[in-house]
Amino acid sequence: MQLAQLNIATAKYQMDAPEIQYFVESLDRINLLAEQSPGFIWRLKDETGNATEIKAFDDPNIIVNMSVWQSEQALKDFMFKTAHKEFLARKKEWFHRAEQETYVLWWVEEGHIPTLDEAKERLDYLRRFGDSAYAFTFRNSFTELDLREREACEED
Repeated sequence: MQLAQLNIATAKYQMDAPEIQYFVESLDRINLLAEQSPGFIWRLKDETGNATEIKAFDDPNIIVNMSVWQSEQALKDFMFKTAHKEFLARKKEWFHRAEQETYVLWWVEEGHIPTLDEAKERLDYLRRFGDSAYAFTFRNSFTELDLREREACEED
């Protein structure tokens, strides 16, 4: 199995505002870094090569990022051990603080490319029920085995 992730953020500014210019101008570099990272499989993007114009929610200021990785460790290594960590440290400059979870992780079968509807459903599930093998965060990670056990229980 492979790890899918969705994260969303509500921008404080329009994407062409000077206050968020560094973030926007760095997208190509960070996206390329992700694609070249060990364990990277796929990421959501439009014809421009990023996902900032993809409107998955009613609020036009919500931007989405979705990707698939070979493992949780591969995703963590990219997020916390590359230049990407600078953007995590600076996110309060560009994005509003959220009252609910803004990211979700879940296991997908090898080769499966998740849809935005699937990802939004996982995020909604996480927000309603908390971490589970179906939808989780780094705080309470679940393994592929946890998911298989959950699925087996549902079949009984």
